[in-house]
Amino acid sequence: MLVEFAMMHAWLVPLLPALAFLVIVFLTRPFEKLSAVVAVGAMAVSCVIASFAAYGIFTNHEYTEKPLVYAFKWLSLGIPGVTDNLLVEVGIQLDPVSAMMMFMVTFISTFIFLYSVGYMKGDPGYSVFFSYLSLFGASMLLLVLSSNLLQMFIAWELVGLCSYLLIGFFTHKISAREAAKKAFVTCRVADFGLLLGLLALQITFGTLNLVELGDKIQHFEQYTTLGMLTLIAVLVFIGPIGKSGQFPLHVWLPDAMEGPTPVSALIHAATMVVAGVYLVGRTMFLFHEVESAMQLVAVTGAFTALFAATIALTQRDIKRILAYSTVSQLGYMMLALGVGSLTASMFHLWTHAFFKALMFLGAGSVLLALHHQNDVWKMGGLAKKMPITTWTVVIGGLAIAGIPPLSGFWSKDEILLTTFSEGHYVLFTMAAFTAFLTAFYMWRMIFLAFFGEGKPENHPQESPWTMTVPLVVLAAGAISAGWIGTPWHNIWAEWIYFGSHHGYISYTVKYGVMLLSVLLAGSGIYLAYSMYLKDAEKKRARKMAEWFGPVYRMLYNKYYIDELYLWFNHSLVDGTARIIYLFDVYVVDGIVNGIGAFTRLSGDGLRVFQSGSLQNYALVFILGVLAVALLVSFTGPSAASLVLGGVK
Repeated sequence: MLVEFAMMHAWLVPLLPALAFLVIVFLTRPFEKLSAVVAVGAMAVSCVIASFAAYGIFTNHEYTEKPLVYAFKWLSLGIPGVTDNLLVEVGIQLDPVSAMMMFMVTFISTFIFLYSVGYMKGDPGYSVFFSYLSLFGASMLLLVLSSNLLQMFIAWELVGLCSYLLIGFFTHKISAREAAKKAFVTCRVADFGLLLGLLALQITFGTLNLVELGDKIQHFEQYTTLGMLTLIAVLVFIGPIGKSGQFPLHVWLPDAMEGPTPVSALIHAATMVVAGVYLVGRTMFLFHEVESAMQLVAVTGAFTALFAATIALTQRDIKRILAYSTVSQLGYMMLALGVGSLTASMFHLWTHAFFKALMFLGAGSVLLALHHQNDVWKMGGLAKKMPITTWTVVIGGLAIAGIPPLSGFWSKDEILLTTFSEGHYVLFTMAAFTAFLTAFYMWRMIFLAFFGEGKPENHPQESPWTMTVPLVVLAAGAISAGWIGTPWHNIWAEWIYFGSHHGYISYTVKYGVMLLSVLLAGSGIYLAYSMYLKDAEKKRARKMAEWFGPVYRMLYNKYYIDELYLWFNHSLVDGTARIIYLFDVYVVDGIVNGIGAFTRLSGDGLRVFQSGSLQNYALVFILGVLAVALLVSFTGPSAASLVLGGVK
């Protein structure tokens, strides 16, 4: 009964947080505790409904082939007999992918909201913060459940707006305001490409409904050419490049750390950045028809994963390390999509949500205890004073490194196995090396921050229960979330897949890749241990930084990509704008002003003859008659007739 109700009323899942936003803004804003209760309660109820709805979808395999869609007509545009009607629908679509995302977003968001109750205590914008969180959650849930790409795009833009508000929440900080603008502008560049792709889909196929598009694109030859379909796929992919922080539009994501830590956890784990991966997964029927577009997705993902991992090796800010880790893991997800495995990509998205939310909330607990000291080199010894935070973060670190039987191992191994089995050996090598780097830099952070000698200036205390309870729950998820996708009984693959699975893979390959994954993770952790914990003075780390000085500086400065963009803006964009400005002032305005000046001078000259005196007009008339008479007398009637226009 509850399952059927939840499936039929899944539209309540995004609606409840949206109502919470309105209630907080118009009713409970002066009452901080009540605002928190409204926000957390609304998301918790949404989580309950999402849980029952997801259970109904996952226990009925019929919805794997034919999704459950509830939609109604919003408006219809067009002129009968002249243009076809553009039918705009509003609806939700429930299938294994959207059900998984719906449950994951509500579950993770509920505990992040609860965590925020303690973390944001005492902030003057307490109620406003929870209103933004509620709108953020509602927007992401609307995106997840949308049955058509137009509705999804509206939610996509709402997510971008909320990220701007939350990243720049600390308006007194210049860095926060600049980071918010950077995120907004960068995502707008990408969203313009996505918008062009959606317009092209509508014009070409006459619909943006996901089910209808899936059917039509399978027979795209009836509607367009392969070249046009390739262009559409690339345009659609530009949006996820920005939203999911893929190279080269990744620059906004690390700067998003300027927002409150719960926002960082929400953006990096359950919302916004995974929206791009979800969109590509949702439109796999499009990319599947275009091999070159699939290759673009795979190469972009593999390069981004390795690129971001190398940057994370040298960062000192605990949240920036985690931010570049997110960029790298998003690259893994894109790689899986590019090699044709929706199963592996969505599986890693699922497990990543748990351990990355855990890591960010653990970092927030540390920052609160150390009065927002974010340099991992100035931490240390936190394990003794903050045991719950420490050991939950250790669990998250083991999960993201890929140590069995924690969740990250199973999903990362699935991506490596799929990439290898599809014959993408170069991409597999890049992904495997990234796995080693991930284990190294994550445990570098953990050893520096939580173990070793404590700093005398630090006096940390364990966080309140509203912050530690979410840590414990998410740690449990980081341990167990991957058990539904083990090679021996892959329930996940039975729920979520696209097209046909890859062919038979021998046990030698499966266990070989699995063993390699564990060895790489273990090697990375041991190297970090030997450099940052076993070596108490960190001499090896400092010597390596000196030996590889130019490389270290390049990595620490993020390959100077931000500086390159600044140069591009200041030199090319601003320079071009200056040239256009001068052209406008001296050429366009000069022409317009010249016409005005000529008109004014002409008026000044003609004004002499327009005196308003009747006597002057009579005098001019008489002089004209005399002039005609003289002309006739000297030249004859023919000349006078010509002067008078042929009048005789």
